[in-house]
Amino acid sequence: MKDLIEDFLKQKRFAIVGSFRNETKYAYQIFRTLKEKGYDVIPVNPKLKEVDGIACYPAISKIPHKIDVVDIVTPPAVTEKMVYECKKKEVQRIWMQPGAESEAAIKFCQENKINVIYNFCLMAELNG
Repeated sequence: MKDLIEDFLKQKRFAIVGSFRNETKYAYQIFRTLKEKGYDVIPVNPKLKEVDGIACYPAISKIPHKIDVVDIVTPPAVTEKMVYECKKKEVQRIWMQPGAESEAAIKFCQENKINVIYNFCLMAELNG
């Protein structure tokens, strides 16, 4: 798993799917930390137009360019929908934050040859 985490962290463009309502939300904290570390970060939430001046897309499919990693910070039922959308967008790396993962979503990724990380926190890896 360490090699997979290193591969993910070497990527440049991360889409973060989750709630960005305020600074206490975990998706927002990940968004801000990635941005501070020089990553190209794209927020995804159907209820917002922007996050900190950066365009927020309503869905993965609406992002007009290639995405290296999708970090999912949603309830498991939403995660299960997101992995299908990621496959359509040809995303090859999905990170499911603790609490976002589900067996069905993990299995879908494995069956579709999508690299998936779960049971590991992106923030802990970035700050480790």
